[in-house]
Amino acid sequence: MIVERLNAERDGAPVSVLLTSPLVGRHAAERAAQLAQHCELIVASDACDGVDELEAAALAYDTTISVLCDVDVGLGRTGVLGAAEALALAERVNVATRLHFRGVQGYGGHLQHIAGREHRREATRVSTERLRLVIDALEAAGFNVAIRTGGGTGTLGLDVEIGVLNELQPGSYVFMDREYRDALGDDPEGRFEQSLTIVTTVISANHDGYVTVDAGLKSMATDAGVPLVMGHETTSTYQFFGDEQGMVTYPPGHAFRRGERLELVPPHCDPTVDRYDVIWLVHDDVVLDVLDVTARGRSQ
Repeated sequence: MIVERLNAERDGAPVSVLLTSPLVGRHAAERAAQLAQHCELIVASDACDGVDELEAAALAYDTTISVLCDVDVGLGRTGVLGAAEALALAERVNVATRLHFRGVQGYGGHLQHIAGREHRREATRVSTERLRLVIDALEAAGFNVAIRTGGGTGTLGLDVEIGVLNELQPGSYVFMDREYRDALGDDPEGRFEQSLTIVTTVISANHDGYVTVDAGLKSMATDAGVPLVMGHETTSTYQFFGDEQGMVTYPPGHAFRRGERLELVPPHCDPTVDRYDVIWLVHDDVVLDVLDVTARGRSQ
């Protein structure tokens, strides 16, 4: 499906695809090499062994792959730890025959939900300095650091102000969610409107003060808490009520009816979208389109 779409969309120009997570093992490297036959593939790597695997796969499939050095800027998830490791990886790419060194990646996922812009600014500055030191070392050694990618929705404006990155990775701004709304508030990065909601139906209304809806644990990601009840944010609360059900409270005199539909703002948009086959595009209660979630359940 991905290859077919790349072929259909390239229109004579190569489509550029960035894989931001390091690949491990021969099989994953070979899948990447096959993909590289259909696009300009850029892979982030943080291990020399991974570079060797990509080189072997690119040779086997007669293709080329671009490589970024993934740098740990404080998240601690992936990335080389400093300039020495980055130089070793860049040298390994440089001696490969089917790989091209293109630059660095420094993704600060830990920065995206820091509440308060000044707190977020200082944390982003410190994080970006770690990346800049690696860039300086690579350039001093003669490497061209053409791509400097990272950032995200919560630090978008700050990344532009600081000026080290020249390619940004915001994604959640398309939808936004309750977690971003809580963290960003009225900050410039919070100006994007909430566009993703889950429609849920009241399936039982036999108790005073709350109703049961058909959106439970299976309906959304739960790592960031509970959703908001859209249009009733200050008067109603949502609580998980089981795998398939949720509880929505209501104030006196404003009871929800059996069969009534409510909209929930999910706490975390990315892994919530992954639970659905389609997204309904709606404007002023008019359905404009229905889009397939082509990556649904593809985390493996």
